[in-house]
Amino acid sequence: MSKHSLLSKLATVALALLLCRTEVAAAGPSPTPESVESLQRRIYSVISQPRYNAALWGVKVVSLDTHKTLYECNAGRLFAPASNSKLFTMALMLDRLGPDYRITTSLYAKERPNSRGTLKGDLVVYGRGDPTITGHLHNGDLAAALEPLVSALVNAGVKKINGDLIGDESFFHGPPFGSDWSWNDLQYPFAAEVSALTINDNALTVVVRAGAQAGLPGIVAVVPPTHYIAISNLTQTVARNAEAGLSLYRPLGENVVYVSGGVPEETPGAGDDVTVHRPAGLFMEQFREALARHGITVSGHTRLVNWLDRQAQPIGYGQWVELGSARSPALDDMVREVEKSSVNLYADLLLAHLGSMSHGKIPFAPDETSEDAGMRALRDFLTEAGVPAGEALLNEGSGLSNGNLATPNAIVKILAFMSRHKCAKEYFDALPVAGTDGTLRARMRQTVAAGAVHAKTGTSTWANSLSGYVTSAAGERLAFSLMLNRYQTSDPDHAKAADLDAIAVMLAGFTGRTGPAGTTGVEAP
Repeated sequence: MSKHSLLSKLATVALALLLCRTEVAAAGPSPTPESVESLQRRIYSVISQPRYNAALWGVKVVSLDTHKTLYECNAGRLFAPASNSKLFTMALMLDRLGPDYRITTSLYAKERPNSRGTLKGDLVVYGRGDPTITGHLHNGDLAAALEPLVSALVNAGVKKINGDLIGDESFFHGPPFGSDWSWNDLQYPFAAEVSALTINDNALTVVVRAGAQAGLPGIVAVVPPTHYIAISNLTQTVARNAEAGLSLYRPLGENVVYVSGGVPEETPGAGDDVTVHRPAGLFMEQFREALARHGITVSGHTRLVNWLDRQAQPIGYGQWVELGSARSPALDDMVREVEKSSVNLYADLLLAHLGSMSHGKIPFAPDETSEDAGMRALRDFLTEAGVPAGEALLNEGSGLSNGNLATPNAIVKILAFMSRHKCAKEYFDALPVAGTDGTLRARMRQTVAAGAVHAKTGTSTWANSLSGYVTSAAGERLAFSLMLNRYQTSDPDHAKAADLDAIAVMLAGFTGRTGPAGTTGVEAP
């Protein structure tokens, strides 16, 4: 080896050691992590592999029992957290609203129905961002999701509405998209529009099956059936062994879905989801149909109003009659849905709801949105939780924005804070469990981590994260944050999440301890 090569190699090793701020021996990792030192070596051997030369790792592992740091690498550097952002947002929701909090959707009218059940004037459905009026939480039955709201009107004695049916989504101020979302994501369910009147996750399923024979158009249906969107069917039935190649395209700001591509003969039905524009309109269409099924007629039209309409024509519903309402499940159930399945829409709805709830306590600035107010509350909360200033730079609640940044330090800090919080159990129980449920259902199966790792995943084009809690084989409670940015691979043996999981398995199998004596753990900041 030349002197130049030797110096270059030594400089590379020195830089890696400096960045990771932990003393690792030159020897390889031990077969099992039986001490802090062996655990450090094993983690370092994973993140220092040559395939990560162009990528960036951030790691932080802290004992919740001794408050000592077992390992850190780039823990103070900012990373794109992707859906690890939800760890901050859901902590805020539980702290500010409490686990039993529920979101109410109200039915308002200027007066009660007469003795014959006729309501003179308009009926207003006033939404506050309940995310749970959706088929998938009711065994696929959207009618069942609407039933509590319809039943409230039936119980109020309403049989006929001599006026318009008005969907009021003005509780939320601002555009229907989160800050810094990518425009080319907006037709996909993970980037559904945010509305105070949300239904069916603000998306529909487009199902395509083959026509009677090759050369004929495919047959396209929408589930649940609706006239709210139009379908442009550009499909063609092709030979049985031909490639399908189906695609859906909904232009921005429109409710026309272009369906194109080949449908092989005898295809029984292939479905994909697409978002709708201004979902409050879909809500009101489905609600009107639900009323009709219960024999309640509406003589007028269906109209929508948003916050801009209410600025022009303010209405004080305190002077109206609330004929009935429907309440969401408790907040801890909604937080569990957000974390287990990593539903962006629900996270953004809850943040906007909290932001709008602050209106009146802290007035909106002229150009402040509900999301802005929610983020203001989040910044205040993170300060209270001891998250260092500048280490959690978030501009929306779900992690869909590539502008969100956070350090492993910040994530572990919020995990540690919530482990001592009055809502610690609800926060912990909401996280996916390795090999068991949620986004970790298929990961770390048949390993010591299965059932032991409770952690939030985060995935985007250039970001992969896994952060949460694990109890080690020695019974020590650990909080960890693993963040990998800028890693690109097409090798199925080295999937982006593989080494995140490998480190989590190491933590679950760790037989050493960071007790006050005989360890090399350092005090957590």
